[in-house]
Amino acid sequence: QVQLVESGGGLVQPGGSLRLSCTASGSIGTISVMRWYRQTPGKQRELVAVISKSGTTTYVDSVRGRFTISRDNAKNTMYLQMNRLKPEDTAVYYCNVAEVVPSSRNYWGQGTQVTVSS
Repeated sequence: QVQLVESGGGLVQPGGSLRLSCTASGSIGTISVMRWYRQTPGKQRELVAVISKSGTTTYVDSVRGRFTISRDNAKNTMYLQMNRLKPEDTAVYYCNVAEVVPSSRNYWGQGTQVTVSS
């Protein structure tokens, strides 16, 4: 059974920083891309950032230049460094991992709350 464990969320003031972590454990095989999503009440889940196995990254326009996604393949872990946080960044953040071997599956973390408020 594969589990994605997230950590690093919390309450921060506007302009502050947080670092989210997501670690895959269990009987997971080969991982391709890793993603961060976020969701607020009444809104559809939004793709925030993507990182390929080789390290190529993609960001939604609203976070580009402020957020950095990274990964440690040896540890099956990815991170989201969030700087200059804004109130509109408030959401539950979810990690997503795409397994391609031995089968094609997507796994989701439990979500971690990020609240940006003064």
